[in-house]
Amino acid sequence: MSDTSKMDSPSETAKADRENIFMFVPNLIGYGRVILAIISFWFMPTNHVISAWCYILSGLLDAFDGHAARMFNQSTKFGAMLDMLTDRCATMALLATLCTFYPAWTFFFQLSMIIDVSCHWIHLHASLLQGATSHKFVSADGNPIMHIYYTSRPVLFGMCAGNEIFYASLYLLHFTNGPFYLFYITAVACFPIAVAKSGIAMLQGYLACLNLGGVDVEERKKLAEAKST
Repeated sequence: MSDTSKMDSPSETAKADRENIFMFVPNLIGYGRVILAIISFWFMPTNHVISAWCYILSGLLDAFDGHAARMFNQSTKFGAMLDMLTDRCATMALLATLCTFYPAWTFFFQLSMIIDVSCHWIHLHASLLQGATSHKFVSADGNPIMHIYYTSRPVLFGMCAGNEIFYASLYLLHFTNGPFYLFYITAVACFPIAVAKSGIAMLQGYLACLNLGGVDVEERKKLAEAKST
């Protein structure tokens, strides 16, 4: 009888095996962000109203998927990757459009894209190789700037929002100055934040290279020890 009851009641492991993480609430929100971003890309060259609203809504949902993940205990590595890639791709698409609007500044927009994508990628890769549970994890004894950047939500939100507002303001300025030259004012005000964020990204990439080098050294050391035994 006891054996039969055990067979009838699935274990926690069996329940976990049946979980479809792709249908978790935060990941569904993430898919919505992707759809809104694609709509924004389509209208970027021609309709700044539709494009801007879809871009803004996609960005705002970035805050909700994190809350949903914590509320429903549905944090996943897939969701974190989807979230980061959506952010990177959205900014990259916006910068690609700015290259067509402001061709004289194409080189600087290209640099911004390269710094953003490459430094985030190598940081993520190094974090995974070091066994970190999240690319946002920075130990307290690590670099103080990166520690504050990733552990202080106001700092992280302010830097990311300021960077997006700067590029979004440049985009909107191609069509209109906005009420009371609003977009010109936000572009000027957020320019230092965008520069600072690129600087932090380069610092992040530099530290990731050092960490990646440390992983290489340890692996080569273990390989040499294995050959000597």
